[in-house]
Amino acid sequence: MLRGSIVALITPMTASGDVDWQALDRLVAWQLEQGTHGIVPMGTTGESATLDTGEHLEVIKRTISVVAGQVPVIAGTGSNSTAEAIHQTREAQKFGADACLLVSPYYNRPSQEGIFQHYKAIAEATDGPLVLYNVPPRTARDMEAETVARLSRIDGIIGIKEACGDAERVGMIRALVDDSFILLSGEDAQTFRMMELGAVGTISVTANVLPAKMAQFCEVFLAGDIEQARALDAELQPIHEILFVEPSPTPSKWALFEMGMIDRGIRLPLLELTEANRPELLARLRAVGALSS
Repeated sequence: MLRGSIVALITPMTASGDVDWQALDRLVAWQLEQGTHGIVPMGTTGESATLDTGEHLEVIKRTISVVAGQVPVIAGTGSNSTAEAIHQTREAQKFGADACLLVSPYYNRPSQEGIFQHYKAIAEATDGPLVLYNVPPRTARDMEAETVARLSRIDGIIGIKEACGDAERVGMIRALVDDSFILLSGEDAQTFRMMELGAVGTISVTANVLPAKMAQFCEVFLAGDIEQARALDAELQPIHEILFVEPSPTPSKWALFEMGMIDRGIRLPLLELTEANRPELLARLRAVGALSS
């Protein structure tokens, strides 16, 4: 079952913007060492929008290879083209992905019926478990709770990453779907509330930088120690905030660069973190022990 802290993995790049394959291997291995509960390669945080199809699939394949079954790998295979999403999902399934994460179609601005038919077509054309992904700030279309409920009844669709911006949406969905349908937070700052309402974990940006602490937060919450989880959430909130001070994954990649984990590369149209925001990011990383000096 998909649960706990699942990292929405960044894609490390050289200063020139090439995928840094050796750094990717190291980063995945570090996530495993730190106790992360699952890995999402090629989500939004992985800069899937600016990697070509060959790179996209190779990142997924390589991540699966390094993980070697230790935790679930949920491959990002979504597209605003239904045919492309089917292609990428089939390929990821051939590589051995445990599930695929599919963002709701962006830019096209489909109706609720169009969203439903998009996911239905993917489910009917592929074999493995599929996780819906609702992030209207990026897609310009909200996938309504009723649409999620309809999709939850299709074989192969097992859950949703919810990032609509309203934590209460999780409660609305929970009331409409079977208990087996998996709800995951897609908003780090709202994860505590979402888990109160029935989410069983998070697909997390912050887990790129603080994988052990995010894993601990999820573990204690799921074990029923809500007050300790609340205290950990309070520690994490300043990091959740600073990692979105500029378009993600810009701050996360700069944090990992400062931590010595990756080179500084990022692809246009995204840019490196501006100098004005670097001191506060470093200060907050030091405050939680992610940087020693």
